[in-house]
Amino acid sequence: MIQTGIKEYLVTSRTNGTTRTGAPYAVLKCANLTETINISVWDLNPGDAPAIGQLVYFYNIKDNAGKKSCSSSEMKVGDMPLLDHPLYNVVPRPIRRDKWDDTIEKLVRYCSDAKLIPIIRDFADKLFAPYSKYPAASGIHHAFPGGLLNHTYQMLHMLEGLYPCLPYPVKVERCILAILFHDYGKVYEYNSMGETLEDMYLMGHIFIGAHKLNCVLEEKGVDAEEIKRIVHCVLAHHGTKEFGSPVFPCTQEATIVNILDLLSARTDTMEGAGNMEMCGALCTRVVK
Repeated sequence: MIQTGIKEYLVTSRTNGTTRTGAPYAVLKCANLTETINISVWDLNPGDAPAIGQLVYFYNIKDNAGKKSCSSSEMKVGDMPLLDHPLYNVVPRPIRRDKWDDTIEKLVRYCSDAKLIPIIRDFADKLFAPYSKYPAASGIHHAFPGGLLNHTYQMLHMLEGLYPCLPYPVKVERCILAILFHDYGKVYEYNSMGETLEDMYLMGHIFIGAHKLNCVLEEKGVDAEEIKRIVHCVLAHHGTKEFGSPVFPCTQEATIVNILDLLSARTDTMEGAGNMEMCGALCTRVVK
């Protein structure tokens, strides 16, 4: 079946690929105010537009049993929408600095380790700028420039509400530092447009983040046993080996970080899906 007529969408994520015959293509997730679609665009090179956040117009969309596609010649690429464009907010935008700082300061009030508090403040400041430019994934959750910041913020903000409710002692500093660094490696796994880089396959973001955090804590003179407890939270944040975690969470702090990561990622995955869209990452259809 072929759907004709010009339709305007905003690109919310993009994954590049190559067919068996070596021809390039890209799978674009696109949305407007009424629907979200996944469409394979044939003969589209990795460096070609559109980028995430850019407007696109489709002239002919082929629909084969729910799988939508078109050629690059049947698509026109538009501009980045301005603030007053009706589709501007279809792609989430990075949170403001004041919201980030407010949550960090509220969390610091729960901290008591005088050696870890300045490290938290220092890297919360340093990581804001790079995190506001990079996605948290290429197409599953928070897959937009600045998605890495929003995902990290959501986890910290949820921790801010969760920690006072816990009926047993948990060292919140471990959770805060682990959350700040758990996806640090994605700055090296992706470029700002969400395209994957070699470091994703050579090292992976879990190792990169854990290694960076370990080096930071060693440089600051943190006790070796405390470093292990903090870095463990990063190593275990995917929860199970099935999901790429090198170790299982075996402390309360690591379990908290893992659950907050899942909650932020899975709810955002559902938010970006269309009604009754099959979501492979969640093994279900999303109902709106």
